[in-house]
Amino acid sequence: MTTLRNEFAERPEGRVIRTIEFASCYVCSPNGKGAVCERSRLLRALLKAGDAAFMLKYALRVRQQTRESQRLAGFFNENDVLVPVPGSMPRTTGIPWAAEHLALALVNEGLGVEAWPGLRRIRPVRKSSTSAPGNRPAVSAHYESFELAVPPMPPERILIIDDVVTKGRTLLAAASRLHEAFPRAHIRAFALVRTMGLIAGVEQLLDPCKGEIRWVAGDARRSP
Repeated sequence: MTTLRNEFAERPEGRVIRTIEFASCYVCSPNGKGAVCERSRLLRALLKAGDAAFMLKYALRVRQQTRESQRLAGFFNENDVLVPVPGSMPRTTGIPWAAEHLALALVNEGLGVEAWPGLRRIRPVRKSSTSAPGNRPAVSAHYESFELAVPPMPPERILIIDDVVTKGRTLLAAASRLHEAFPRAHIRAFALVRTMGLIAGVEQLLDPCKGEIRWVAGDARRSP
């Protein structure tokens, strides 16, 4: 069986993104105790439920943070094409998934030019949220599960949208697949919530940041 490191190393140089800039607005403590940690897990659960009205509410708060927080200032561009990350299963209905609701809501707030659901799953992957830490899908599993539709026009700026980011494997795989198709596009990522599983807990939900997801030692590594 080909290892993850070898599988990616065998791809032509320049086709796989090794670093991607990302931003997020809120934090979630998967295991922390206390009222704030419990509220963070509720926020994550509501995001995963994919309620359109809920997404509109939080897209408005993201837009507010782009104006009020220096940490998100300048991240969003009105010419970005927002590409939502699909759910863990191949799509069988026309119902938007959580990240698609979020992308549409962000466009509604002027944080992108359009939402393009051109990234699709062709095979299922395990849900990271319900998998043990050592059994979560690798970057290669996400990468091989994706395919791209043909867009009306190749995008020049792409902002990948997800509801929650943990290590960043899904976003790195999505960015790599998009980079293969659109090598000249400027590709970044945004997740509304980032998990903080390596600390005891969180003291506030709202914690905007800009950082990066890198390919390090055969895996994705998110900072912060």
